Amino acid sequence: MLSYILPFIVLIIVVVFIHEYGHYYFAKRYGVGVTDFSIGFGQELFGWNDKSGTRWKICWIPLGGYVKFFGDRNVYSQADQEKIIKKYSGEDREKLFVLKPLYQRALIVFGGPLANFLLALVIFFSIYTFVGKDFTPAVINEVQDDSPAMVGGLKQNDIILEIDGNKVESIMEVSKFIMTSTDEIIDFKVRRSNDELLLKIKPDTILGEDNLGNKINKRIVGIKLGAYNDQINHVKLGPTKAVYHAINEVYYVSISSLKYIGAMIFGKADTSQLGGPIRIAKISGQVAEFGVLAFISMMAYISISLGLINLFPIPMLDGGHLMFYAFEKVLGRPLSQKTQEGFFRIGLFLLLSLMLFTTFNDLKDLGLFK
Repeated sequence: MLSYILPFIVLIIVVVFIHEYGHYYFAKRYGVGVTDFSIGFGQELFGWNDKSGTRWKICWIPLGGYVKFFGDRNVYSQADQEKIIKKYSGEDREKLFVLKPLYQRALIVFGGPLANFLLALVIFFSIYTFVGKDFTPAVINEVQDDSPAMVGGLKQNDIILEIDGNKVESIMEVSKFIMTSTDEIIDFKVRRSNDELLLKIKPDTILGEDNLGNKINKRIVGIKLGAYNDQINHVKLGPTKAVYHAINEVYYVSISSLKYIGAMIFGKADTSQLGGPIRIAKISGQVAEFGVLAFISMMAYISISLGLINLFPIPMLDGGHLMFYAFEKVLGRPLSQKTQEGFFRIGLFLLLSLMLFTTFNDLKDLGLFK
C-alpha cells in the first residue's frame, strides 16, 4: 500500500503545485495580492510566510490545491464591485483581483492549465533530448486467422504508415492509436510493395490486461508487429525536433482525450475506463516500479489531463470562470450574482456526480463491486 501512496503523493504535489504556480505567476505579474498558496485542503500541516505576505502551506488532504487572492471573499465578487471599492483603500484596490482588467483576470485563471501543458512539454522535451525517441517503422509479421485485420485486408509484411490519419512514426504507437480510437471503423494506411493502400478495419473489443496487469476492455485487430528489417531505430533528438515532437504529443493526447470524453457522453466509449484518485494512486504505484522515466512520463499525461479538465466550462473550475469572463466581454458587464449562483449549483452537481461515478469505478476496479 505504501508503494502506491508515496508515488501518488509525489505525483499530485508536483502536478498541483505547477498548476497553482501558473495562477500565482500571472497574479504576481499583474500586481494581485496573494494571501495563500496551498497544496492540499483541510488543516495545515506546515507552512511559512514569504516577504510579500503569502502563506505557503501543505495541508493534510493532498487531492488538490488553491491560490487565494487578497480580498477574495466569494466567487461572485465581480458582481458587486461598488461595495468592494468603498471597503478598500486606494492602495489595497491595486491588489484586488476582481478590479483587474478582464484580460488580466482571464490570463490569471488560464495560467493554471497553461502551466500543466508546459510541464508536459518540458517532460517530453527532456525525454526526447536526453533519452531519445523511437522511430522504428511498424511491420506486420503475422495476421491472425479470421481476425478483423484479415477481414479488412491487412497482410503480412505490410508497413503501417497511418492509423486514423495519425502518422505512425514508431512501432510503439500502433497499439496507442488503436486503443485511443473511438470510431467503430479504424482507417489503416499501409505500404505494400510500392503501393500505399487505405484499409478499413473494424476492431474487436475483448476483456484483457494492460501492460501493468490491470483489467481493461482492449480494442484488437489481430496483428503481430515487428521492427522493419529487424532494426530498432531509437535516437536522441536535437532541441528543434524535440520541441516539435513534444508539442505534437501534448496536442495528440489533448485531442484524443477530448474525443474520448465526447464519445463517452454520447455512449460510444467505455465509461469503465474513467477513474479517480484511487485508480491514479494504484497506477502511479505500478508505473513507479518501472523506474523514474516511466513515472515522469505518466506525470506528463496526468498534467495534461488536469489542464484539460480545468478548462471545461463548468463553474468551480477554471473553465467556468473563463466562461463567465466570456459573458462579461459580450455583455459588457458581469453576470448577476443570482445567475452566477445558479451556474455554480449546476457545476457543483456535475462535479459531485463525476466524483461519485469515478469513485464507483475505482472501487469496482479493486473488486469491491461486481
